[in-house]
Amino acid sequence: MKKLSIRETRQALSKLDRLLEVEGEVMITRRGEAIARVTHIGRRRLIPSHSDLRAKMSRMQKGSEKIIREDRNAR
Repeated sequence: MKKLSIRETRQALSKLDRLLEVEGEVMITRRGEAIARVTHIGRRRLIPSHSDLRAKMSRMQKGSEKIIREDRNAR
């Protein structure tokens, strides 16, 4: 983990992404005390498709709106 002062952070801001790739984490300090920690978050995960699951499910004989209406009327 690399420690940078606020001044050094401002100067290195344009190459912060490369610095994070090398170091993994950067600690920002003010007068020697840590005030922030910057980390590399990595790549975004893809949202899985549920189309296969939906295709395997059987269709309902009655629509859900009718089932809910019957349930409410029965109460």
